[in-house]
Amino acid sequence: MLKNKTAVITGCNRGIGKAILENFARNGADIFAVVRKNSDEFSALAEKLSAENGVKIVPVYADFSSEEEVKAAAKQILSYKLPIDILVNNVGVGLPLRMAAMTPMNSMKEVFEINFFSSFLLTQLISRNMVKNKKGSIVYISSSAAYDGGANVEYCSSKAAVIGAVKRLAVELGPYNIRVNAVAPGLTETDMGNVMNEEDEKIALSMNIMKRKGQPAEIANAAAFLASDNASFITAQVLRVDGGLR
Repeated sequence: MLKNKTAVITGCNRGIGKAILENFARNGADIFAVVRKNSDEFSALAEKLSAENGVKIVPVYADFSSEEEVKAAAKQILSYKLPIDILVNNVGVGLPLRMAAMTPMNSMKEVFEINFFSSFLLTQLISRNMVKNKKGSIVYISSSAAYDGGANVEYCSSKAAVIGAVKRLAVELGPYNIRVNAVAPGLTETDMGNVMNEEDEKIALSMNIMKRKGQPAEIANAAAFLASDNASFITAQVLRVDGGLR
């Protein structure tokens, strides 16, 4: 589905991002895999996926709490002089649930920097390549929490900001044949999605029709669809993958 395409994927060392990396490799994409730091485990994963699928995976290291590191990562990616077909903004952070009234502003700023500002900066830098080539697909990973308030205020509001950016970016980049969409997962079987106590998790699962957590691979399937030419007339949309949350 993604053969002969070059993708940039952020935050792909675990959870949803790792599943997206695996999915895109299986579907034939060459990938710039952006992770926070080098590790033997991730290097081994990248080599394994490259060998199994006949694709090229280039690890790129950047801490998304640092604007300068994001700029350096973009510079490294663009130095290859390749047309970038796909950008998946997956990197994100969540903090333990607490009352909004008790949330310090430095916590708000920290989460927004990673979940919104740095990903938006990377989008600005990479989309210039897409504009030059007059093609591309940008996929953000938002959250059902942007709609239902099901997490702390930092996370909910930063993921809602992502949706607002998606809408405007789609308007501005559409004339250049660049599509911009988002996936909004519900509660998912990841480290971040497993922090609830048993009672809170039971309540959360009762609120979706399918009465279970999503699997990272299910979110990755949605991201791959939106990134692919199969979604060639879809832009400015948020695809909720939440088991029918209500």
